[in-house]
Amino acid sequence: MPTAHRDRVLRKLIQRFLVFVFVPVLVVMAAIRPGTAATAKHYTDLKFPPLPEVQIPDYSRFQLENGLTVYLMENHELPLVSGIARMWTGERFEPAQKVGLADMAGTVMRTGGTQQHPADQLNQMLEQRAAAVETSIDLTSGNASFGTLSEDLDTVFSLFAEVIRTPAFAEDKLVLAKTQSRGSIARRNDDPDEITGREFKKLIYGADSPYARTKEYQTLDNISSADVVNFYKQNFYPNAMILGIVGDFNTATMTQRIKEKFEDWPASPQKEKVTVPGASQLKAGETFIVDQPQLTQSNVQIGHLGGQFNSPDVFSLLVMNEALNSFGGRLFNEVRSRQGLAYSVYAVWDANYDYPGLFISGGQTRSEATVPFIKAVLSELEKVRTAPLSAAELQQAKDSILNSFVFNFQDPAQTLSRLIRYEYYGYPDDFIFQYQRAVKSMTAAKVQAAANKYLKPNQIVTLVVGNKAAIQPRLETLNTKVTPIDITIPQPTPSAPMKS
Repeated sequence: MPTAHRDRVLRKLIQRFLVFVFVPVLVVMAAIRPGTAATAKHYTDLKFPPLPEVQIPDYSRFQLENGLTVYLMENHELPLVSGIARMWTGERFEPAQKVGLADMAGTVMRTGGTQQHPADQLNQMLEQRAAAVETSIDLTSGNASFGTLSEDLDTVFSLFAEVIRTPAFAEDKLVLAKTQSRGSIARRNDDPDEITGREFKKLIYGADSPYARTKEYQTLDNISSADVVNFYKQNFYPNAMILGIVGDFNTATMTQRIKEKFEDWPASPQKEKVTVPGASQLKAGETFIVDQPQLTQSNVQIGHLGGQFNSPDVFSLLVMNEALNSFGGRLFNEVRSRQGLAYSVYAVWDANYDYPGLFISGGQTRSEATVPFIKAVLSELEKVRTAPLSAAELQQAKDSILNSFVFNFQDPAQTLSRLIRYEYYGYPDDFIFQYQRAVKSMTAAKVQAAANKYLKPNQIVTLVVGNKAAIQPRLETLNTKVTPIDITIPQPTPSAPMKS
């Protein structure tokens, strides 16, 4: 696009932003009168009308003959178009001896260019248009996205389709990706938070579980270029993909573009999804320590295996989360403010869509307060199981959730992404409104019943990352077995061939 024209487009966007931001400010300032400050009401006396009902923008959904599912949502507020695609794959489906394979495939799928446009040319074409095309593969899905000015949509969407359908997987880019990943392995013990989260998952799911295993030098060395190409061929096909596009376009024209780029892509004969790996809890009732003598504080995680969003009681547990964690919630008030035992403290029933998540509580505290902190958190978890929330606690939790509900719909792209996510995992498209309705009708009895049913004191695992010598009283006073964890990074076998 010519520079002069791009500058005009950007100036228009900036002008609209300034109008949006400053006009309301000027209106408010104009309404201020002398003496207003003297008659201002206390914030508790302010009255606000109910929030308006959220309206989902209109959208269309259809499938191509090859099984590709498409969502289209027009939005002409700005001359922009963005798209997201979700593919049925993920790190959890890679071989255990080649952990990192999915990540390498998702990275080099984009960085390696396409069969029609080498990486440098692809990058240049996108940069000239201030556009972006990105790809990745995370634990449970493959992801691709694009963003562009609407006038460049034809070119950018064509490049997006190329990246998905005909990636080149340039070998030099795979070598670069593996080098960068090795750097991440070398640094993974630098951050106590990262250590805590990683090792806690291993304790719950097991180190060999696809939900907890980690990339190692050896598993990267086991990955070849052929492995990356084969992983792509086995996992990327139209009847395992959902595509969503939102922005400044005409639906009929966009539909035709999609058909031109994707309709001739052959479907996989294996339409059924691969079975999702299950998860169970490995450890229970024990305490573990990662000794880090250089630390002056302890990072603590306490919890056990959690559940999924399709649990009949999940909404009660999400209200419990709010009552425990909100500013002024039980943990903040008791453990941080009253007892002064924590820099941060939390307890979260962290559900997943198609495999059990975790219930995680914990936080950060000074070394000598580690044991009192753990006892204080466990005490609050027991209280939420055995006694109902007060009327004020329940109302505050419900209001906090319901008043922030609108932020789930800040822009059409956010709504479209949610619709795709729900279809991908097999949830109803009104799932978030089910949550809203459930919160409105929530009772303290329901929250307590769910907490009593799903929080399991005898399954609790405690992990501390900190200076063992400075923890006084000792962790053994918790009356559980205390086991040290070795986080030494395994080095590759010297005789192992280096693959690229």
